Amino acid sequence: MADVAATPNRTLGGILTATRGNGRLHWTDVFTYVYLVLGVALMFGPVVWLVLSSFKTQAGLQEFPPTLLPLGQIEVQVEGYDQPLPLFEVTFDDGTVREMAQVRRIGIVSQMVDPDEPGETVQVPIDQREPVREMRIAWENYTKPLETFNFLTYLNNSVIVTAAATLITLLINSMAAYGLAIYEFKGRNAVMLFVIGTLMIPITIILVPTYLVVTQLGMVNTLWAVIIPGCATPTGVFLLRQYMLTIPRDLIEAARMDKASEWQIYWRIVLPLSLPAIAVLAIFSVMWRWNDFLWPLIVLNRSEVYTLQIGLNAFQGELNVQWHFVLAMTVVALIPVTIVFAFLQRFITTGIASSGMK
Repeated sequence: MADVAATPNRTLGGILTATRGNGRLHWTDVFTYVYLVLGVALMFGPVVWLVLSSFKTQAGLQEFPPTLLPLGQIEVQVEGYDQPLPLFEVTFDDGTVREMAQVRRIGIVSQMVDPDEPGETVQVPIDQREPVREMRIAWENYTKPLETFNFLTYLNNSVIVTAAATLITLLINSMAAYGLAIYEFKGRNAVMLFVIGTLMIPITIILVPTYLVVTQLGMVNTLWAVIIPGCATPTGVFLLRQYMLTIPRDLIEAARMDKASEWQIYWRIVLPLSLPAIAVLAIFSVMWRWNDFLWPLIVLNRSEVYTLQIGLNAFQGELNVQWHFVLAMTVVALIPVTIVFAFLQRFITTGIASSGMK
């Protein structure tokens, strides 16, 4: 493959316009750029659509074809009518175009009036009118749920559950991984295979026995019912164990020769060296607990202990779904996970590559 120019430009524009020695882009470069742009569009396109849609009104979300930007139809006050009427741009058979307000729609025909001359009603086919829109950001999609739906309570419960469950998960899984990676005993590999084998058990099979255990412990309708079950995850044990196997054994033996206890070796040597894998498990745990819906729905029946995902279900009625509130609160629910990922993402590649996960 030909070398890139001798003094490449390290700026973003230079990288995107970099050429090979002959001054031309190779077809593989073009293919790479197209592939990367397509990948970015597929990954972030739905997120951008979600954020923009969260600023639309309920009527704007129901428009077809949908619009990317949060546009709202302009309404005008017409003399003789109590409520504002939606404004349309009407194209008549003679080619003239006028802005008229719609009084009502009957089938495929709309009754329109001129806002300046409201005395005369005109029948217009619906395919000859286009709504007149303007940029309208519905901030109430974010403010109203905070005032009327106890959203802050749900958010607080989710933060408590996620933080506590993540800390307990890291502690339990790292201890189990330490025992399976550092200690040598008969049947160690069999125990690890058993732990990995639990991944093949569907979650729906263990819901009933887990619920019975939680009920016997009196934890139903408490946040502990969501925090405690599932703290020991086979994925976390496997991830940390594989990473701890890369820690030099000489380091462990040297610590034992210096009279260090097993707890000191675990806390002061193994855990600090395993921080990349622990960061990866922390990201996974935050995502699992923050997005968990089924288990909290089963064990939580009182609204004051609802997590955020259960609370979002409150916007769904028997006959109507308030999608504008659901989308807005979904965007808010994405913010904590995004912040955690932004701080810990640099550890993902290192942690997964060193642990052997594929």
